[in-house]
Amino acid sequence: MQTNLAPFIKDTPEGREADAILRKCTHCGMCTATCPTYQLLSDELDGPRGRIYLIKQVLEGAMPTAKTQLHLDRCLTCLACETTCPTGVRYGRLVDIGRHLVEARVPRGPAASAWRRILNAVIPNPVLFGSLLALGRLARPLLPAALKRSVPPATAPAGPQSGTVHARKMLVLDGCVQPSLSPATNAAAARVLDKLGITLVRAKGAGCCGGVTFHLNRQEAALEAMRAMIDAWWPHIEQGAEAIVITASGCGVTVKEYGHLLQHDPAYAARAKRVSDMTKDISEVVVAERAKLKALITHHPSPITGRRVAFHAPCSLQHGLKLMGGVEGLLADLGYSLTDVPEAHLCCGSAGTYSILQPELSQRLLENKVAALESGAPTAILTANIGCQMHIQSATLLPVRHWIEALDEVLEPSAVSNQRSD
Repeated sequence: MQTNLAPFIKDTPEGREADAILRKCTHCGMCTATCPTYQLLSDELDGPRGRIYLIKQVLEGAMPTAKTQLHLDRCLTCLACETTCPTGVRYGRLVDIGRHLVEARVPRGPAASAWRRILNAVIPNPVLFGSLLALGRLARPLLPAALKRSVPPATAPAGPQSGTVHARKMLVLDGCVQPSLSPATNAAAARVLDKLGITLVRAKGAGCCGGVTFHLNRQEAALEAMRAMIDAWWPHIEQGAEAIVITASGCGVTVKEYGHLLQHDPAYAARAKRVSDMTKDISEVVVAERAKLKALITHHPSPITGRRVAFHAPCSLQHGLKLMGGVEGLLADLGYSLTDVPEAHLCCGSAGTYSILQPELSQRLLENKVAALESGAPTAILTANIGCQMHIQSATLLPVRHWIEALDEVLEPSAVSNQRSD
């Protein structure tokens, strides 16, 4: 693709990055085949190729309009197009740059702006989010059915934790909404890794990864949140933590980008790259310990054996982190029978705040996803991201939870690592 970027952006870091991305695009259109919004709307401007042209026009000096903003807003940033693209176009980064430019030039209405400010204030704040969720759950029995679905019921408690401290230590990201919505997830991860001789460490002051704020186009505020996360983690990294473990794949994609997003910050560039290099989805850690894990899994017949489950691979896991098949292999090792999920590459419609800001499209995607997940008659649905988990649970009677909780359940209760503490 030929480009002629406008002077205001041409010689900036963002302009050079966008120009390099644009020049990789060959207009082939293969991305449209896997774009969820293009499939729903059949509008070229609601597919990656059309959005790339809209962003290109803005970069070349055209004034964006509310229509430009609408088509960029409708993008889920699911990154299925990146998985499909034969030339490696980094569409996700391009749409981040494009949205930021459009946001600065196209004012939103008072209601839309206020709604985004509320989301940005509440979701990344674990205390505020947890308090409001608790109030919502108290009022849930009195709410009408449509509103009741938007307030997730209480899930399993965290459960007991081991007091063993192992020589191997890894940091864990609590996240902003997961502690309130699914406290059992990180607790299960800690128990599993404890059995594998690894202690998970929570860093004081480590809050939201910055992903929600970044994708609400408060990018400078998001970078500040990322710097705060690095500051909270850094003492533990200096003390020998070998990895940063993420149990929400959506957060994992964001933290993996720290090195890139802060590469021009002289005070944080090196540390941000180190953090990104250390970041691992929980599945990567467990897969690396597969031999030890197999020795811990019960060998006698278990109620788990043969249980039919559907696995929803979040977009952030399969397209963002490029981790496909690892969790499914682990579940098969546990004795689960995985059902076929048609069009497993398509988004469920959660996508961070997308389900709130684009409810109609989100619900259509959710209906399609739940139908696909339920088509194999599973007894439960397992996934790897808190947003997907809550979104899918709102539309099905089947239990939906993180796969690490299933693994936690089937490990030998008595199998405790006897590795000495340091």
